[in-house]
Amino acid sequence: QVQLVESGGGSVQPGGSLRLSCVYSGLGGYYWLAWFRRAPGKQREAVAAIHTYVRTTYADSVKGRFTISKDGAQRTLYLQMTSLEPEDTATYFCAAIRGGTLYPLDESQYTYWGQGTQVSVSS
Repeated sequence: QVQLVESGGGSVQPGGSLRLSCVYSGLGGYYWLAWFRRAPGKQREAVAAIHTYVRTTYADSVKGRFTISKDGAQRTLYLQMTSLEPEDTATYFCAAIRGGTLYPLDESQYTYWGQGTQVSVSS
């Protein structure tokens, strides 16, 4: 059974930073892990994804500001967010898929989801 538990959300001023964490279990072999987000009144959208062997991909809206990484030994996925903007306000979700996919930023590819953690960016 795959389980994903996010933490690290909170409130921050524009220009600030936050690091989200997602502890995962039940994954082995090849897999993708990703962060998605849902802003109030909007559909869920991809943020970034990382493969078992550390290949990463990012949504254009966060390139250069967010960094996805993982610690395999600690079974933890991270999202380091810098230069945060009010538009980054959303609930952030960790997601996982076993095996490979040609579309790691497509939420329909993902089987397993965490419960989400809230990020609020405002002055």
